[in-house]
Amino acid sequence: MSKLPGKIKSLRFILVGMLIVILAVLTGCSPKKAAVEEPTIHDSAAKVEWSEAVDPGDSKMKLISGNVRYVSGKLKAKDLSATKRKDLSENGQKPFAIVLTCSDSRVSPELILDQGLGDLFVIRTAGNVVDPIAIGSIEYAVEHLHTPLIMVLGHEQCGAVKAAIEAGEGKVEGNLGAIVEKIRPSVEKAKAAGATGVDLPEKATEENVKAVVKELEEKSPIIRDALGQGTLQIIGAKYDLDEGRYSSIR
Repeated sequence: MSKLPGKIKSLRFILVGMLIVILAVLTGCSPKKAAVEEPTIHDSAAKVEWSEAVDPGDSKMKLISGNVRYVSGKLKAKDLSATKRKDLSENGQKPFAIVLTCSDSRVSPELILDQGLGDLFVIRTAGNVVDPIAIGSIEYAVEHLHTPLIMVLGHEQCGAVKAAIEAGEGKVEGNLGAIVEKIRPSVEKAKAAGATGVDLPEKATEENVKAVVKELEEKSPIIRDALGQGTLQIIGAKYDLDEGRYSSIR
């Protein structure tokens, strides 16, 4: 009988231990849960650094890396916080690349290149064609923001290119005609190179990108001077809609 109090004491310790475990589970404080809990997207976004303008080579690598992340589905955290907006408002923008691309809803530069607020200076027109207003917009980024890279980005199945092909030599009424007239020489060049059928719109798209690159180089003294100084580079590329990748044209 003298050993009974000791057994009661052991039983008491066991019951107390079980009670502690039950309370921990009920309050969500168990060591196991704490060990497997993942950080939220907001925690990660707070650590994203502001991408400042760099040299053309670095800018190209940032675009390549961003597109690789997009294709793989491993997107970087985006800082969309009030702090980020305040930084951009107070300190100004420092985009590392200018992207001239089509207005097509499937070709959103910030998405397909996986970039955030303040990273890209974007100009979008149907068929990624340029006029004095579009060129002036690009010149602003080159001269005042010192952005070191211009990407002219076309894409497969471009509606503006198809419209130029379907129009042939005919006249297109309204302001759409201005777009067709811009693209028509590229269609003729693709035809002269032997492109036909389903290959024609894709080859014409590539020729159109090359034509726009050439137009920027020849019609803008600001762009031409920056290219001559080595502080700016222009690249041409084409985006594949279903694969999500872009490939270099020039």
